[in-house]
Amino acid sequence: MTNHPQPTEIQIGIVGLGLMGCSISTCLLIAGHKVTAFDPIQTNISAGEKRIHDHFQTAREKGLLDKHPDDYLENLVLADAYEDLKSCQLIIESVKEDESIKAEVFKAIDAVVSPEALITTNTSAIPISKLQEYVSHPERFYGLHWMEPAHTTRFLEVICGDRSDMKGAEYLYSLAVFWQKEAVLVKKDIRGFVANRLMYAMYREALYLVEGDYASVEDVDRACRNVAGFFIPMMGVFRWMDFTGIGSYREVMKELFPTLSNATQPNELINRIVDNGGNGIFNGKGFYEYTEEERKIWLETYTRFSYEIRELALKYPADLVQQQLASGEKE
Repeated sequence: MTNHPQPTEIQIGIVGLGLMGCSISTCLLIAGHKVTAFDPIQTNISAGEKRIHDHFQTAREKGLLDKHPDDYLENLVLADAYEDLKSCQLIIESVKEDESIKAEVFKAIDAVVSPEALITTNTSAIPISKLQEYVSHPERFYGLHWMEPAHTTRFLEVICGDRSDMKGAEYLYSLAVFWQKEAVLVKKDIRGFVANRLMYAMYREALYLVEGDYASVEDVDRACRNVAGFFIPMMGVFRWMDFTGIGSYREVMKELFPTLSNATQPNELINRIVDNGGNGIFNGKGFYEYTEEERKIWLETYTRFSYEIRELALKYPADLVQQQLASGEKE
């Protein structure tokens, strides 16, 4: 691969201005990039512009910005067509999680950008190796899996497909650090990548426990918040096992693993909700029910929480102990 530009110099294109596309755009603008944002659905562009402006207003109120929002937003160009992406050196696709839609988007992107440009997808689970088939230079195609809201969360997965050039992945990893992420490099393509494979194992067991009437939805959430939610933000799973004694985990695994759910299909609990039109907080019908006022308060509260948890997480980076050892600090 050719030499890549310095992080501060790279121009980035965003395709898709839904929830994720807007928060990704916000993250990149805060980092100092010039961003060209486009959505194939024209009506999404004006809605996306408002959402990005709202993100910056909140970010300013929360002290995340060093400058006035207008100083960042002057680097945002809202595009009218794919052709406007031709000068971008990195493209991040964030449209609907549908392979056929993404395929058309990648063909359109591929037709206008430079052969040297990196093309990435924000898919949650579609194998990168499958999506590589829709571009002419699959070695320059990668996954960038973000977490909403992208401008406050620390998570980002850089995923290689079967034909991805590792040097490009390493460059994207360095960009992720520049974006203030604690990035994960997924070296080999696997459906769901790392984070979603871990999370969906938890979702499956949670559904199994409620469907089997072992516990309520509320109690399963309570257990998750106060066990995994307590240690995972600082340690993850492997360091937690180190910290609390690996031997006991192996003994429990012998007895517990055979009893865990190994369902290969969604169970009746989630099927019933979705088949009856439930879409969670988006329409007030899910595992919980929400009035319009409750929905509004939950969204506002999560936004506030995302800033507060970000501040806490920044105090405990992955290399905290190494930093303290290097500086001679003990606590």
